[in-house]
Amino acid sequence: MKKIYINELAEYVGKEITIQGWVYNKRSSGKVKFLVLRDGSGYLQCVYFKGNVTPEVFETADKIGQESSVEVTGLVKEEPRAPGGFELDATGLNIISEAHDYPITPKEHGVEFLMDNRHLWLRSSRQVAILKIRHRIVKAIRDFFDNKGFTLMDPPIITPAACEGTSTLFETQYFDLGKAYLTQSGQLYAEAGAMALGKVYTFGPTFRAEKSKTRRHLTEFWMCEPEVAFADLNDDMDLAEEFLEYIVQTVLKDMGEELKVLERDTSMLQNVKRPLPRISYDEAVEILKKNGVEFEYGNDLGGGDETIISNQFDRPVMVHRYPAEVKAFYMKRDPENEKFALAVDVLAPEGYGEIIGGSQREDNLDYLLQRIKQHDLPQEAFEWYLDLRRFGSVPHSGFGLGLERTVSWICGLDHVRESIPFARLIYRNTP
Repeated sequence: MKKIYINELAEYVGKEITIQGWVYNKRSSGKVKFLVLRDGSGYLQCVYFKGNVTPEVFETADKIGQESSVEVTGLVKEEPRAPGGFELDATGLNIISEAHDYPITPKEHGVEFLMDNRHLWLRSSRQVAILKIRHRIVKAIRDFFDNKGFTLMDPPIITPAACEGTSTLFETQYFDLGKAYLTQSGQLYAEAGAMALGKVYTFGPTFRAEKSKTRRHLTEFWMCEPEVAFADLNDDMDLAEEFLEYIVQTVLKDMGEELKVLERDTSMLQNVKRPLPRISYDEAVEILKKNGVEFEYGNDLGGGDETIISNQFDRPVMVHRYPAEVKAFYMKRDPENEKFALAVDVLAPEGYGEIIGGSQREDNLDYLLQRIKQHDLPQEAFEWYLDLRRFGSVPHSGFGLGLERTVSWICGLDHVRESIPFARLIYRNTP
């Protein structure tokens, strides 16, 4: 017998079917019982009329607990007022596993309670909508790069050295070889891939041991990092804005129902189209000064600074050419002014901050050696990376997009913890 899912019911109007799922909600109206069923693909209202079913079935429909797993038989009917546009004129009800005292009820629950019960909270309509949008964003990311001739490569998660500074590393003992670290980024390995394949992207988990409790930070998160040979900073910015436009417009086109569940105002998202505004670090500092911010020139932009800057625009803004001293060792200096790095951050509107960070990479061996020494990094750990400059070095660029921040922004979430199935935060590593 073919398994039927709720999102396929348009094919079965007027037919009797059996469907499996969980009791999401129920209500009673005298001689009629309503069960709302969910199966992961959608929601279905099942209607039990007292005269159409046995007394046992009618009583079961009345007493069954929320999140009980069931098998329901009935006739599929079109009903525009029902969830999903269909309902089931139910005749049978078989309990697979009965649930009692489900802890998450329609009342208001605190965040800590919901996070402690994250394994169950995932079943709510809001969390389901977020996870489905996350899935569509992931597919859009892969489709974008696959269709542009990029090759996916998978960098190691265990690495011998830091990519972006040693203070935010998760450290482990690696057998007899000494210390190793959970990766902060796949970028350095992506550079090796770009020298072999021309255009590559990595997509996987990364780890930052930042002691940060902001709504934008996780200790474990996913990054997509493209890297392109023979590309400068302008090429990098062109790619980033095309990429971002594709992701957002795809979600708007395909995930309208889920965005409605989240009550997301999509007016700002509609504006995410090329060209995106581009401003220099100096221009960003001027914006802060005009808005009364006491900002020390030469510092990196903080979260509050990013919010003020992005609020001046109706779409993401690209801030480029940061002071080299606040950026990573591998970023190339601007040949027109060596105080600046050829770096770019893309700031999302509505206070969501940096969602993309990228740069042109330093392709000169001597300069890169200087940077490694200046940052007090162990040269021996980077010998393989330096080989990329010794053997056929070329200008190359790339960036990293944080998946969870992107999901948070597109979904309009208050905190990044809802953008990933099981969040890892400075104060939480369960469930």
